[in-house]
Amino acid sequence: MKKELIAMILAGGQGSRLGALTDTMAKPAVPYGSRYRIIDFPLSNCVNSGIDTVGVLTQYQPLALNTYVGNGHPWDLDRNNGGAFILPPYQHSKGSDWYKNTANAIYQNIPFIDNFDPDYVLILSGDHIYKMNYAKLLEYHIAKGADATIAVYEVTKEEARRFGIMTSDENGRIVKFEEKPAKPESTQASMGIYMFNWPLLKKELAEDEADAASSHDFGKNVIPKLLAEGRQVFSYPFQGYWKDVGTIESLWESNMDIIDRPRDIDLQDDSWRIYSRNPVKPAHYIAPGAKVRGSALTDGCVIYGSVHHSILSHSVVVEAGAVVEDSVLMPGVVVRRGACLKKVIVGMETIIGENDQIGGEENKEHPYYNKKICSESITLINGGLILKPDISVPGNCMVSMAQTVAESDQIIERCENIPAV
Repeated sequence: MKKELIAMILAGGQGSRLGALTDTMAKPAVPYGSRYRIIDFPLSNCVNSGIDTVGVLTQYQPLALNTYVGNGHPWDLDRNNGGAFILPPYQHSKGSDWYKNTANAIYQNIPFIDNFDPDYVLILSGDHIYKMNYAKLLEYHIAKGADATIAVYEVTKEEARRFGIMTSDENGRIVKFEEKPAKPESTQASMGIYMFNWPLLKKELAEDEADAASSHDFGKNVIPKLLAEGRQVFSYPFQGYWKDVGTIESLWESNMDIIDRPRDIDLQDDSWRIYSRNPVKPAHYIAPGAKVRGSALTDGCVIYGSVHHSILSHSVVVEAGAVVEDSVLMPGVVVRRGACLKKVIVGMETIIGENDQIGGEENKEHPYYNKKICSESITLINGGLILKPDISVPGNCMVSMAQTVAESDQIIERCENIPAV
């Protein structure tokens, strides 16, 4: 079962900055862009790049993600020699442990990787929206004679303070790495995409695991150690669309980019399809008198009201007299008649009550106000909720059953179970 290259997708993070959306699922399982989940992008990039062996490392709230990926069939990863593999933490002869961090997660799966005896291992994050040809990354890595290659994305000086920043010489060799620098010397941000020579990485992971002072993280420990040892570590500049959807604001922006920047993200490109596991639904229906402008919607949507500049996933219903603007509605959302949504992200299977007014200007006195999670007047309504009719929720609020508010302020009628897929 010798493989030249296999990929390992780190998909076990909690994604706490997405607030209530990740109460019941890992961030890579969050719906995106009408018909996708975030995990669809690295999986599709793998199969489009000719990588047929992919490990998906799960940990936090794994049920939805495990069910969604399944045997990998939608991405042509149901192979006899290779395929998609779900890799949660497991009990072994020396005991068991949660994945302590990114490097430790790969360390715990050394036996899985060794089973394929690869020359190279590609480490990916499961929570980014982008299209990349990993085969070209491998070609670059080999041509440079690299020990490790890190994909980088050009950001502004202001944005650079939020990323791991690489400084490279004229040949692309990385000479310095800083994690979230206050005064960045470079604007090359690490994308969390690493190509390694497997024998070297295996050695480095074992040494990192033995280091009691290490936090067992690629960015904080493994990469700096390689640089300190004088290893051949190169940067690989990426020019396409890329978005880390780690916050409510970035998730909303990336959904809106499908409408506002369709050529950049280009989900219509048949030469590089983004595959997904979609339930079979009837075609969407737009009733006489309904208005849909500048929006993206998929199978099973039924529209009687008005939808503008919004992203609607499968099985969404917008009743007559309802208005949806600048919003993201995940699978199974129902917007009752007379309701108005403006700049709202609504989780799966939630019902918005009649005449509800959701979004708009912020009100710091509102019991659901949550500027820590929500910003830019974006409102988040978690999945599996039924909102009472005639209620108002302003901008920068997050509504979740996990919240505790006074009974007089309670706007949730009851909570349903959120389906795994």
